[in-house]
Amino acid sequence: MSQTRGVFFVHSAPSALCPHIEWAAAGAFGMPVRLDWIPQPVERSAYRAEYSWSGPVGTSEKVASALARWDRIRFEVTEEPTLSSEGCRVSYTPRLGLFRAQTGLSGDVVVPEGRLKQALLADALGTKPLGVSVAELLGAPWDDELEPFRYAGEGAPVRWLHQVV
Repeated sequence: MSQTRGVFFVHSAPSALCPHIEWAAAGAFGMPVRLDWIPQPVERSAYRAEYSWSGPVGTSEKVASALARWDRIRFEVTEEPTLSSEGCRVSYTPRLGLFRAQTGLSGDVVVPEGRLKQALLADALGTKPLGVSVAELLGAPWDDELEPFRYAGEGAPVRWLHQVV
């Protein structure tokens, strides 16, 4: 089985759920997970954490499935592409639910042809404007909702990129 890596971001979670999130993530990753929780300044009494992981392709889907049932957390999981698989990004918010997108080598969302054809058809039939469909295909509503939570505030850990592929 092909191996990959990614990052698991918990953007906001109430303190009572933090140990449960670690337990669920451990089940998905197949090993104990210890997250370093820091206060989330955007939401009172909420915490955030991030965890870099490596494991089999499809791990991001396992993590998302384990956590998407809880309606009081916001999270994202990324998975890098491999020689035999696309990358992916999974986002979740209580209001919008789950968003999954394929990603290319640069991390950009890759929209399958069939989904673009559906968007064009919906526009032609007048059921949904093309701009709205494309924004949804790219995950814009999730990005808009998560953006305030992505910034962790002063004193948050900084990840320096030394090499960009």
